[in-house]
Amino acid sequence: MTAFFSTRKVTVSSFFLLSLVQVVVLTLTLVIPSATASLSPAAAAAANDVSTISSLDELQVDENNRVSSHYILYPEGCNYYPSQAFVPSLFKAHAVKGAAQDVLFSDLPPESSIENCPAVCVERGVQQHLAGAVLPHRYYTPEQKAAGRLRNQDYEMWFGNACSKVEVCLLNYYDRENPLVVYWLKTDGSRVYQFDLSWGEQSTVCINSYIGHTFEVTTKNSDETLGKVPVEFNLILPFGESPPSDHTHSRNFTREIQTSLRHEWIRQDRIKRTFSPLGFAKGRLPDDVFASLSALYYNNQNNICLEEWGGKGVFVNWWETEVAFLQIPWRIKELHQERLKDMVSAWSGVEVEETVMYGFRQYQEGARLLTHVDRHTTHAVSLIVNIAQGGLEEPWPVEVYDHGGRLHEVVMEPGDVVYYESAKNLHGRNRPLKGKNGYYVNLFTHYRPVAEGDNWWSNMDAIPRSPPVVEAKGDCHLDLKLQKLEEQLGHVQCDDKRLGANVSPEMAKAYNANDLMAWWQYTSPDNEQEKFQQPQTGQPVTVPSEGGGGSEEEL
Repeated sequence: MTAFFSTRKVTVSSFFLLSLVQVVVLTLTLVIPSATASLSPAAAAAANDVSTISSLDELQVDENNRVSSHYILYPEGCNYYPSQAFVPSLFKAHAVKGAAQDVLFSDLPPESSIENCPAVCVERGVQQHLAGAVLPHRYYTPEQKAAGRLRNQDYEMWFGNACSKVEVCLLNYYDRENPLVVYWLKTDGSRVYQFDLSWGEQSTVCINSYIGHTFEVTTKNSDETLGKVPVEFNLILPFGESPPSDHTHSRNFTREIQTSLRHEWIRQDRIKRTFSPLGFAKGRLPDDVFASLSALYYNNQNNICLEEWGGKGVFVNWWETEVAFLQIPWRIKELHQERLKDMVSAWSGVEVEETVMYGFRQYQEGARLLTHVDRHTTHAVSLIVNIAQGGLEEPWPVEVYDHGGRLHEVVMEPGDVVYYESAKNLHGRNRPLKGKNGYYVNLFTHYRPVAEGDNWWSNMDAIPRSPPVVEAKGDCHLDLKLQKLEEQLGHVQCDDKRLGANVSPEMAKAYNANDLMAWWQYTSPDNEQEKFQQPQTGQPVTVPSEGGGGSEEEL
């Protein structure tokens, strides 16, 4: 197997709010052997040791019911050779029949019939019950049956690109002063220099590589080996210990929170254009997209870093609880961008373009997110995706104020999405995350109307598909028998059915920034007040001379 590297630089636009100002992407090109090349002894042995399964429940899983190997699956009777890129220790192959064949191959286009011998690769780390939900590019769908044993150049190219090709993203938190050095290890153990890896999130390097390859990372001056990196899946790997999110010296966080909320109130008030009746809605990811993103997080959950919050303000209480972050490699972003964009276009009623997709942010016990809005030029409509959660003592709802200032609290499960007008509708998670070992992982992605650019928000000629619900008819009610938060959320009944089922049990509203501060104080873990008291309205709000509390950040 021969490998070559080419280098290109990707410049990230100014509205990419994370500090990935410039990312170097190294592209590894695998030279696929010809169809007549001989199989390696290990691959040849694998070709003769393929069993048939009738249920995807027969795939091997780990203790968390995640598929524990990469799999190549094809209909019984097709008799594929493994690809030259097939690594027997990391891939398994099975013929399938019965229910397994129906789940995997029943929806193929007519020209790619079972008789023509399609194939599919299932990636390591997917949840067992989602093993049959596979992204389209992972299917090999020949239009006619190949002659002889089914191993040809088209199949080899598909396997290399769709099954074996992965990304490796490396971060240096080991040495601020000197870069680390990254080598590719050839099969004979010799090293091939690839690049220097400078310190920090800004200098993250992503490599297109292949399952079964290995890299070595060393120090620059002493050539000390810090680790050998076997490539087994899409990998995000830091070296060293990530620093604290920001400094806390001589800071008055209460003051900063008050200032931020006043600033956020002014920001949301300048956006008049709407896209939806309430400004948000709950939905669900397609199974194949969720399976892929969930596997990426699961395979890398032990490699997560503290998020860098220097200069970003107080929108997450990083000074009280750690906030971690896991980047998403560029190629994987590209795989999902079109699908997610189409979902947001359908919800908002306009064709949108993606402006930024963030990585996975992981919250833990005590996490609170201050009420805010997002950057108005680029974050017209957005998507929150819950990737994973666990160990929660009670739900941790996302809070959104609708177009009439009414607070809604939406409970999410893994795979759920919340669409929201993130530059206009105030949102946050002021209630603290509860659970000693609790965690909650979200992905964020943002959009704006495709033809309007930075000025979308000032285009008042655009008529929303559904008018905003500003004034509601009647009242909302909560059964007094429901005492626990998990019982109350989602069970408020309103006379005006347009308000939906997610009105906050506290019936809170926002008339000015003082209401936002009152909600922050009420939801504090130190608060002993049993019932939220809506502050008196009409008090003037002034914007302090120092402006806002940090950058315009999504949470």
